[in-house]
Parts: sequence; structure tokens; C-alpha cells
Amino acid sequence: MREVIEMESPVEVASEIHRQIQALPVQNTHSVRTIRREYTGFLRSEDRAFILELAGILIHEYAFWALPCELVRYHPSAFGTLTGVEIETLGQGIDSWWSVDSFARTISGPAWLRGLVSDEFIHSWACSEDRWWRRAALVSTVALNLRSKGGFGDPVRTLAVCDNLVSDRDDMVVKAMSWALRELAAVDPDSARSYLQEHEGELAARVRREVRNKLDTGLKNPRRDAMDS
Repeated sequence: MREVIEMESPVEVASEIHRQIQALPVQNTHSVRTIRREYTGFLRSEDRAFILELAGILIHEYAFWALPCELVRYHPSAFGTLTGVEIETLGQGIDSWWSVDSFARTISGPAWLRGLVSDEFIHSWACSEDRWWRRAALVSTVALNLRSKGGFGDPVRTLAVCDNLVSDRDDMVVKAMSWALRELAAVDPDSARSYLQEHEGELAARVRREVRNKLDTGLKNPRRDAMDS
């Protein structure tokens, strides 16, 4: 990796990352993340501007999402001083469930959890005409409730976002609503159950079913999981 360390510009590094990923015999989460971890180490001494420019190139020119979001997330100065403008710039172009989820789980949700952006910032996405930004608002709540990633359980902020989208019937938003409430159910089942009861007539049937399954069995789809086992 000496040639990588000697590269001087984000453009050069992005090109080399793209080359290495394309050369992988199998491109999957594990193999791509192995490359990302190597670059996290090699780029640790670079300043935040370098990392943010690199991430932007990887996202907007090479259509990568998980790797550049993780490069930012695991670079202390790049992530620790993110602004709302920088976060939304990174998120420009989200147009699929996997791009939204990479962005919201890795960047916007953890940034919100750590107080880098306000509640109103996330709520503004919930009011967007763009289905993908509405999904991003809900997926951002996952970080608040995922203890393995530093979440502590936050029904107030989680349910405030859900309130904005409780009647939304876009499939990508409905699935994200289920996900948000299931993560809340894992740390605060009483709040999730009360929310289901209060909004019985507003929530999509899929949300009610999957969240109740999670509350009752610990699984989203217990019958399917039983068939697969």
C-alpha cells in the first residue's frame, strides 16, 4: 500500500479505491469493508477536508455509499465536526433503500445522536417531497435506539419523527417506519406498544403486524423465520 500512502489528492485515492474494489473476486460487504478498514488506517492523519472530499468523490462519481460513509464515520475529526450542510451534501443523490440506509445509519443518525445536528434538522427531511429523504429521517432514529452503536433508547425523538410520517403509505417509508419502531421496541417495548395502540387507525398494516411480532416474539416475521430454520 506504499503507492496509496504516497498519493496526494482525494481524486487519486478515490480512483485507487475504485480499482481495488473492481478487482475483488467477490464484491460483498465483508470484502469491501476490509478495504475500507485499511484506508481508515492509512488516512487517519489526513485532515477532515481531505476525507470529506474523498467521500464526496466516491459517492457522486463512483456511486459507492457504504465505504465512503464509513470513511467519514471512522475518521474522528471528519465525523466529529460535521455540519448540517456537509451531511446533506454527502446525502445528495440518495435514491435507493441501500444508499439511504448506508447514509442514515452511518452518518446522519450517529451525528444526530451525538448532538451534531438538531431535531428540527431531521424533522425537515420527514416533511420532504422526496421519498428517500423521508426514509432517511426514519432510519436516522435507529442510531438513537441501537445500544451496540451507542444508542440509549430515545422514545421522545423517535416518535416525534414517526408522528410526521404516520400516515405515509410510500412503501419505502412504511418499511422504515416498521424498522424505527422495532428498534424502539427492543429498548422500550412499553413506548412502542403504546404508540401502536394510539395510532392503530393510522399506521400501515405492515407496520402494525411487524412491530407486534417484534414485541411478542422478538422477531419481525416469526413464521417466515421458522420456515427458513
